[in-house]
Amino acid sequence: MRESSQHPPSHLPQAAALADHARQARQWQLTDLFRQDASRAARFTLEAAGLCLDFSKNHVTEQTVALLTEFAQARGVETLRDAMFRGERINLSEQRAVLHTALRMPPDARLMVDGEELVDEIQRGLRRMESFAQQVRHGQWKGYTGREITDVVNIGIGGSDLGPAMTCAAMRHYSHPRLRFHFLSNVDGHATVATLAALDPATTLFIISSKSFTTQETMLNAHAARRWFLAHGKEKDLAAHFVAVSTNTSAVTAFGIAADNMFPFRDWVGGRFSIWSSIGLSLLVAIGADHFRAFLAGAHAMDEHFQHAPLHSNLPVMLALIAFWYREYFGTSSQLIAPYHEDLRHFPAYLQQLEMESNGKSVTRKGEPTPMKTSAVIWGSTGTNNQHAYFQMLHQGSDLIPVDFIAALKPHHDLIDQQRALLANCFAQAEALMNGVQDASLPTHRLFPGNRPSTMLLMDQLTPASLGALIALYEHKTFVLGALWDINSFDQWGVELGKTMALRILVELEGSESAGQHDSSTNALIARARSALK
Repeated sequence: MRESSQHPPSHLPQAAALADHARQARQWQLTDLFRQDASRAARFTLEAAGLCLDFSKNHVTEQTVALLTEFAQARGVETLRDAMFRGERINLSEQRAVLHTALRMPPDARLMVDGEELVDEIQRGLRRMESFAQQVRHGQWKGYTGREITDVVNIGIGGSDLGPAMTCAAMRHYSHPRLRFHFLSNVDGHATVATLAALDPATTLFIISSKSFTTQETMLNAHAARRWFLAHGKEKDLAAHFVAVSTNTSAVTAFGIAADNMFPFRDWVGGRFSIWSSIGLSLLVAIGADHFRAFLAGAHAMDEHFQHAPLHSNLPVMLALIAFWYREYFGTSSQLIAPYHEDLRHFPAYLQQLEMESNGKSVTRKGEPTPMKTSAVIWGSTGTNNQHAYFQMLHQGSDLIPVDFIAALKPHHDLIDQQRALLANCFAQAEALMNGVQDASLPTHRLFPGNRPSTMLLMDQLTPASLGALIALYEHKTFVLGALWDINSFDQWGVELGKTMALRILVELEGSESAGQHDSSTNALIARARSALK
C-alpha cells in the first residue's frame, strides 16, 4: 500500500494554502456569510443513508471545502480508505486488518482477504447468534427452575460495554417487552452489588464479553456473578445462565459455560468497532433478528456512501474535515456532542472511546512525532438538560467549542407538543450560538459574542437503520481524522499500559509482594490501602 504522505504536512502546498486561508477565515462572521449567500444552507447540506448533515453554521466557504478536500487527497485519505475496505493490514503496530465494515455487508456480498472468503463465515456466526436470541426472546431458553429469562446482564468493559449499553438504550422502543437489560463494566464492587441486588438468579442470563476471557475487570465481575448464582443454583445449572463472547474455549468451559454457547469474533474487529460482531449479542436479543439486520444495513449504507461519494459531498469526510479545521487552525481543544434525544443519552460516552482512544496519539504511522494536535476532547449529554448546565459556557465562555447537534424529527410517542419544544430548543441553540446578542443598550453581562459554530445532524426517526448509519458515520469520521493526522487509529497502547501497571499493584495490594517499587506517593497510597483492606 502506498504511504499516505512522504513529507510532514507543513511541506505540502495544500497545507500552506490552508494556513493562508485560515488567517482570513478566523476574521469571518457567520452572520455575514449567511447575509452574503441566500443559498448557503442548501449548498452546505448533505444527505445519505437516511441522515441529513447541515454544516452551514461553520466557518467555511466553498473555497474552504475545496482546500480541505485537496489536503485530504494529498494526505492519502482515499488510498487508506480503499486499503481498509480491501482488508489490508492498515493497523501497522499490530499487523492487523481493520474489517468491522465486513460485519455489516449483505449476505450475498463477497470479500476475499488473504485467500479467505469472509462473508459466509460472518453470516454463519450471525445465524448462530440469531438462533440463540430467538430462543431467549420466545421463552424457549429456560433458567434452571424452568422459568423464562427476564433479565440479561452484559458483563464487559470498553467497547464490550459501551457499544451494547448505548445501542440497547437507543433501541429501547424496539426492545422485547419481557426482557430487561443491565450492563456491568466497572470493577467497583458497588456497581456489582447494585446490579445483582435487583435480579432473580432463576431468570437471569449473563453474557460475558471478553475475547481473551482474561480481562481483569470483566472476569472479576463475571466471577462475582458466578458466586452470586451458585448461592442459589448448582454448577450444572451454570450453562443455562451464562454464555460467552470470547475466543478462549478452554477458559470459557472451565468457567462452566458450554462451548456451544460461546460466540467468537476475529482479531480484525477492534473493541470500539465491535458492536457489529458477537459483542452485539445483547442488542440482538433485545431487538430481534430483523431489526438487528436493519441496524447492520443502515451502517452498510453509510459504508457505501463513504466509499463512493466524492470527498466534497461525503458526510463522514466533511464531518472530519470540519473537526480538523477547528482543531488545527482555530486552536479548539474540545468538541461537544449534543443529542436532542433521550434514547441517545449514552452516545457522547460512546464517541469518547471511539474518537479519543482511536486518535489520542502523538506519533505518526511511521513512529515519528506528529507535528499536529490530534484528538480533541469529546464530551456532551442530552438536550435540553445540557442547556441548564454547560451551555452558559458555550454562549459566553472564553473558549470556542464546536457543537454537533443530533436530533430525530419524529418521536416514537404521541407527545407531539413536547417533541416540538425539544426541536425548537435544539434549533434555537444553534441559531443563538451563531447570532449572539449585540445591543448597546444592554449591560455587558447580557451580551453574547455569537459567531460560534455548530453542525446539525438530523434523521427522520431513531430506528435501527438510522442508528446504524449514525454510528458508522462517526466511525468513518474518526478514520478520516486519523488519516489526516497520519496516525494509527486502530491500536490503544495507552490503555494497555494502565492495565499492566494495575496488575502489578494488585499483587502488592493482596500482600504477596512488599511495596517499595514505586514513587513515594504511590508507595504511600498502596500502604494505606493495604492497611484498610486487612
